[in-house]
Amino acid sequence: MLQDEVKKAIEVMRKGGVILYPTDTVWGIGCDATNEEAVKKVYELKRREEAKALICLVDSADRLARYVRRVPDVVWDMVDLATSPLTVIYEHGSGLAPNLLAEDGTVGIRVTHEEFSHELCYRFQKPIVSTSANVSGEPTPRTFDEISDEVKAAVDYVVRYNQRSKEKHQPSKIIRVKENGEFEILR
Repeated sequence: MLQDEVKKAIEVMRKGGVILYPTDTVWGIGCDATNEEAVKKVYELKRREEAKALICLVDSADRLARYVRRVPDVVWDMVDLATSPLTVIYEHGSGLAPNLLAEDGTVGIRVTHEEFSHELCYRFQKPIVSTSANVSGEPTPRTFDEISDEVKAAVDYVVRYNQRSKEKHQPSKIIRVKENGEFEILR
């Protein structure tokens, strides 16, 4: 089932579509992070201003390095040693949809190790937008059952994998890192 669902989700994203999928944290709304029109659809679905940047997932440190101009050495250790999902806000995102980046050019990226989202990122070979599966301002759903029917109906594909899980996940920790290695914990 996992491989079939990965294949279907990729087909939708390659056509510029938006998916609802399980991640290493909460269920996410996702799309091709390099496709400006697809990213715009996610903002519209969430009713979120484009000035509030979205994060994306990658499958590996190698892929991360392709989309950030410079990854400070301290980040490699943080990512390797993290015991829970860690999103890092980097200066100078590169090769991503312009509307994915914050106004200052920063981008939030997380290396995912969860089975489905990791396989999805690996097979897609590009970063995938990952924002909580809710309209902005509404509570973050921690299981599939908590996702509103409005959000489920607004995406182009709802991944069937792991929908029955009752495990309540938390959003990731977020840090912002500067090119000189200084960092700030945001969440």
